[in-house]
Amino acid sequence: MKVVLINGSPKPQGCTYTALSEVRKELEAAGIETELIQVGTNPIRGCMACGGCSRNDAGKCVFPDGPVNEVIEKAKGADGFVFGSPVHYAAASGQLTSLLDRAFYAGKTVFRYKPGAAIVSCRRGGATAAFEQLNKYFTISHMPVVSSQYWNMVHGNTPEEVKQDLEGMQTMRLLGKNMAWLLHSIQ
Repeated sequence: MKVVLINGSPKPQGCTYTALSEVRKELEAAGIETELIQVGTNPIRGCMACGGCSRNDAGKCVFPDGPVNEVIEKAKGADGFVFGSPVHYAAASGQLTSLLDRAFYAGKTVFRYKPGAAIVSCRRGGATAAFEQLNKYFTISHMPVVSSQYWNMVHGNTPEEVKQDLEGMQTMRLLGKNMAWLLHSIQ
């Protein structure tokens, strides 16, 4: 079994990475292979609703730039997903939003029936709005949504501050355990 974790933060080793790493530890402890993909460091063009992906029947975006088709390809071999984002103006990062818009539109069938989880990282506010935004990709794509003991969020302005968010880090650990449990149950 394999879970793909995607970091939508422009800071590859920042707060979102810290939260994803905590989830990843629990998945690996449960014998689940993981792969972390960093997508937030470069611009990603948004979906133009050109319909090219629907006409080409290849299950990929017609625009070959950026990581969209790479993520779709990796999704084919994945059993579950964790998408992580910092909170920017009470929303997920622009890079992650653009990636998910295009990947879920062009490669919609590769995500179906595979568990998904969203995590968000913020200094103070806007987390629930960003969390809700990310969960909508799962609910419209026939994906079981993996939960934890609270909303999947951490608070802090630096990785060190995130590690001091004891409840947030516990939420990440339980999220990893819940994802592992669901994947094992499905198997």
